[in-house]
Amino acid sequence: MNVNGYEIKPFTNLAGADLEGADLAGANLKGADLWIANLVGANLRGAKLVGANLRGANLKGAKLRGADLTGADLYGANLRYVNLAGADLKGAVLEGADLYGANLRGAVLVDTDLTGAVLWSANLRYANLRGADLEGADLKGTDLEDADLKGANLEGTILEKKEEP
Repeated sequence: MNVNGYEIKPFTNLAGADLEGADLAGANLKGADLWIANLVGANLRGAKLVGANLRGANLKGAKLRGADLTGADLYGANLRYVNLAGADLKGAVLEGADLYGANLRGAVLVDTDLTGAVLWSANLRYANLRGADLEGADLKGTDLEDADLKGANLEGTILEKKEEP
């Protein structure tokens, strides 16, 4: 599969690639290097990104519903307003990531590193955060209704209840 002149396949080097708005639904990018790639508004629904390097990638507004991001490295990634509902992020690194307004409803975040992540106004309803590291994460206005936080590290986490209108 070729998109914007880039070959889309497992373990490919797409570091710095401009894939803004690309349709990558169901693509197999297992182990791919997407370091600082531009994926703004990309359609990654159902994509396989197991173990992919997405450090510093810009995924603002990307559609990642049902994506498999098991063990992916998203350190410092821009994930503002992304739809990660039902996505598998087990063991992923989201340290310092910007998840402002992200939809993580029902997402699997077991043993995920969310240290220092910004989750303002994010939807974590029904999310599985068992054993997740949320140390120093900012959860202002985040919806945690029915989220599973058993064994999660909440040390230094900023929690502020969402105000009702």
